[in-house]
Amino acid sequence: MHDHTHHRAHHQAHHHSGNGHLKPLIWGLVITLLFAIVEAIGGWLSGSLALLGDAGHMITDSFSLALGAVAAWLAQKPASREMSFGWGRAEVLAAMINAMLMLLIVVGISIAAFDRLRNPQPVQGGMVMVIAALGLLVNIAVAWVLHRGEQTLNIRGALLHVMGDLLGSVAALIAGAVVYFTGWTPIDPLLSVLICILILFSSIRLLRDAVDVLMERVPRELSLPVVGEAMAMEAGVRSVHDLHIWRLDSRMISLSAHIVVDELSDWPQVLARLRRTLAQRFDIHHVTLQPEPRHLDPTPIIDRVSPSDQ
Repeated sequence: MHDHTHHRAHHQAHHHSGNGHLKPLIWGLVITLLFAIVEAIGGWLSGSLALLGDAGHMITDSFSLALGAVAAWLAQKPASREMSFGWGRAEVLAAMINAMLMLLIVVGISIAAFDRLRNPQPVQGGMVMVIAALGLLVNIAVAWVLHRGEQTLNIRGALLHVMGDLLGSVAALIAGAVVYFTGWTPIDPLLSVLICILILFSSIRLLRDAVDVLMERVPRELSLPVVGEAMAMEAGVRSVHDLHIWRLDSRMISLSAHIVVDELSDWPQVLARLRRTLAQRFDIHHVTLQPEPRHLDPTPIIDRVSPSDQ
């Protein structure tokens, strides 16, 4: 007596989930990798830590974009006998790995920056400005390509890297200008540290979101008691128990619950009302509900609340 009407939609959702995600990742990968090589050579020749740090970001971004492209390709694969939920969480895993890589980059650049503050090195400001300006244009182009795609955790992870590069290019541009016009070299490592701090917060937030999905946490925009109470208030529903809400992947929210009903014969109408409420109020479309007769009612987690009790 389970509600199995979601099965075909579930299968189709996984089959099509990655179609629009692969192309922007591949374009971003090609553009980023080519310019990372240019920026790394320029940073080495000019002696700029900000430029080298930005090149390091971009090289790692190339890896993250490649990882994201593979994950997006996997996410297109339909459910199978072995992978009954499909491959949608490959994108979540890629986002998690990308966030952890960014944390490692932040640590590495911060250590190098503090070492550079203790032991200043000459920086060719003019060369830094030219390469940083080109890098800024490249990063804006890649960010625009990624931003146009659907904002899955995977795309967000790749975009996080690119935004880090964009900020790095801005920092390198400012550092080059300050060194060129004033000769004050400490600005180079100081701005590198500032960019690291900005990237740190974004990386932690992305890592948290990915862990939420993998741990099957109730989505942060929803409240399990509120959803349960809305379900219990539907006509014909006695109580709700074994209620679970989680994200299957970056996009799909799933819900399962046992519904104690006044009359099993009314279940089709009750089911229709519950599905409508969940879709309209909470944007939950992937639903599995099991009806139970009233005389088998266990201790419910959510009872119907009568107006006189409120």
